[in-house]
Amino acid sequence: MSIATILLPVFVQVALTFALLISTGRSRSQALKAREIEIADIALGQAAWPTRPTQFGRAYQNQFETPILFYVLVGLALITHQADLLFVVLSWAFVAARLVHAGVHVTSNHVQKRFVAFIVAMSILLTMWIIFAVRILSA
Repeated sequence: MSIATILLPVFVQVALTFALLISTGRSRSQALKAREIEIADIALGQAAWPTRPTQFGRAYQNQFETPILFYVLVGLALITHQADLLFVVLSWAFVAARLVHAGVHVTSNHVQKRFVAFIVAMSILLTMWIIFAVRILSA
């Protein structure tokens, strides 16, 4: 398996993170320009942002929670030569579920649908970690 093939899902996950960062900034700027909020209301990071910037902001923050475990796993799988076809397929499934999760978060924000996407992603990531641990510990 080539390094590019293994890292492509990581690049997509990183692109999602940057897209959400840019969207957060744009939506916050728009809220300020439209005078939906004043600078003083958020100067210390208060949760006074309107709904739309909050949606993007939370979706962005979510990219620094469990996806960190994905990044660590990919790095470990690369250096231990455990990144095979199954690993890449599961990586893509994890990233797809994260894309769905973020998409729901910044559109309908339907909590049950978002939760399902979260559970799917976490189940895939847990499976990846279990497979990796079993392979390493049984080698």
